[in-house]
Amino acid sequence: MKEIQKEELATITTTALKNQDLLQQLNSRPASQREIRHILNDVTGQKIDDSVEIRLPIRSDYGANLKIGKQVFINSGAMFTDLGGIELEDKVLVGPNVTIISVNHPLDPEKRHGVELKAVLIKENAWLGANATILPGVTVGENAVVAAGAVVSKDVPANTVIAGVPAKVIKKIGGE
Repeated sequence: MKEIQKEELATITTTALKNQDLLQQLNSRPASQREIRHILNDVTGQKIDDSVEIRLPIRSDYGANLKIGKQVFINSGAMFTDLGGIELEDKVLVGPNVTIISVNHPLDPEKRHGVELKAVLIKENAWLGANATILPGVTVGENAVVAAGAVVSKDVPANTVIAGVPAKVIKKIGGE
C-alpha cells in the first residue's frame, strides 16, 4: 500500500484535472472508436490498441495509471478510480457501470483525508458483469467471471464465478 506525499499532490491534481476535462469533452459528443482510443492514449499515456472497443461514457478520477490490454471491451458507464493503478490484461470484458477502485481512505479519523493506494489487476479473459465493484488491491484471475452487482473485496481465483455482497465463489469454470 502506497500513501501519497503532499509534494506529489500538485502534480497528481494537474494530471487529474486535465484528464477529467478530456473525458468530459469526449463523453459529451458522438465519437468514433478511433477518436475514443486517441483521447484515451492521451489520458493514459499509453497507445491503446486498435482491437480495444469502448462504449461511452467512460469515467476516471485520474487516468494516467490505467493500463488497457488488447481485445478489451469496456461497456458504457465504467468508472476507473486508478490513482493506485488498474491493469486490464488482454481480452477482458467490462460490463456496464462497472466500478474499479484502487484508492481508499484510512479508517483512522485523524488520517482519513489521506489516501491509501492498492493496485487492481484484472487478468486475461476475465469478465466483470454489469454494476460489479472491484475494491482496492484485488486481483481477478484469468477466465474468472464476476457476476452482475457483485462487490469484490478479495482476490478471485482463476476459472471461477463469483457473486454476491461480499462476493464469494459460486462455481468453478470447466472440468465439470
